[in-house]
Amino acid sequence: MLSLNLHTFPISLHSNRSNFRSYSKSISELPLNLNQNLPITFLESYHRFPTPSPPFDPLLKSHFSNRARSQIPISGSRVPNNSIHGHPSAFPNKLRFQTLRAAAESAAQHTGPDEDAGSKPKTLQLAVIFGLWYFQNVIFNIYNKKALNIFPYPWLLASFQLLTGSIWMFFLWFFNLQPYPKISKDLILALLGPALFHCIGHISACVSLSKVAVSFTQVIKSSEPVFSVVFLSFLGYSYPITVWLSILPIVLGCSLAAVTEVSFNPQGLWGALISNLGFVLRNIYSKKSLQNFKEVNGLNLYGLISIVSLFYLFPVAIFVEGYQWVEGYRQAIAVVGKPSTFYLWVILSGIFYHLYNQSSYQALDEISPLTFSVGNTMKRVVVIVATILVFRNPVQPLNALGSAIAIFGTFLYSQATIARKGKKDGSGKKN
Repeated sequence: MLSLNLHTFPISLHSNRSNFRSYSKSISELPLNLNQNLPITFLESYHRFPTPSPPFDPLLKSHFSNRARSQIPISGSRVPNNSIHGHPSAFPNKLRFQTLRAAAESAAQHTGPDEDAGSKPKTLQLAVIFGLWYFQNVIFNIYNKKALNIFPYPWLLASFQLLTGSIWMFFLWFFNLQPYPKISKDLILALLGPALFHCIGHISACVSLSKVAVSFTQVIKSSEPVFSVVFLSFLGYSYPITVWLSILPIVLGCSLAAVTEVSFNPQGLWGALISNLGFVLRNIYSKKSLQNFKEVNGLNLYGLISIVSLFYLFPVAIFVEGYQWVEGYRQAIAVVGKPSTFYLWVILSGIFYHLYNQSSYQALDEISPLTFSVGNTMKRVVVIVATILVFRNPVQPLNALGSAIAIFGTFLYSQATIARKGKKDGSGKKN
């Protein structure tokens, strides 16, 4: 529908100033935002009331040119006034007032319900995405830990999880459920660095989970912002004091949790720390090497990284622990009793590993970084509580306190970094 911007509407008035003042007063009393565009139908409503154009008021001579008087700007374009039923642009003040009021009421009636109707499905959609994200992450951590408890070979399980994600992406692409990305030599070369560090981050996290409780690994992984700030500082990035202060409770909380952890294991600690390092370097290299491939959406990018990571990981997995897999499989079946149970745990860990990453990308596409950071912090809390309840891990008071401090520090860091980005955007707009 065409619309009229009242700021640029040329007004032709009778040549006495009292009419102009009374007209301005009546306009100012309208419950109408003059910045909004009004339906063009109110222009068409006056064609039954043709009136001759009166002489141009000298009071408005400095504001409107002869060209402006002969044209009506509509939504950025100029349409000659004789194209609208061939009538001039002047009509009585009373009719103008009534017509503008009717247009304002019509605009108010048409905008309110549409916005309310659109916001409810959006809120429901975000609730579903967050619910799936949390649920899938919890299921992955539970069944991944169950599989590792009876089959402590994280290199094979990590490879299988990447394989499951790769098969899932091929399924989406084959049935056109996800747009197939345009593969080029440059894109493959750009993926090599991020995929390598993604591989390191994933396998290190699996090694940590095979040695310690899920809750402990999650607490240590909450220290990822510390690695991010330190590495980016070496690369020339500067951070305000608020960001540096926010990482102090993370370090303090992780240290307290590590000292008081009942299931403490050096390999589990180092695995979680190396995982943080790998994912931070993945993010840094992704920004640098993949900035020219913005046409590849987040889900496809993660799928491609998973595929390339699989080619990195599986040959090394064979070299590191391949000779133990057969004997380890026999022992796992002897412990669990039914092979189908073991297969189910492994398959579920692979499926939900990919699904929770997919949901996180979908959530990031739909919400602001601030909401995502809060959601990610709460996700760790949900995973820690759920796994403690499922595996009944003993938790000491100081350990719980350290975990809470570390997670709260992660939340403070997310707020500080988002505030820093907001200041940068604001200064950029001012300049």
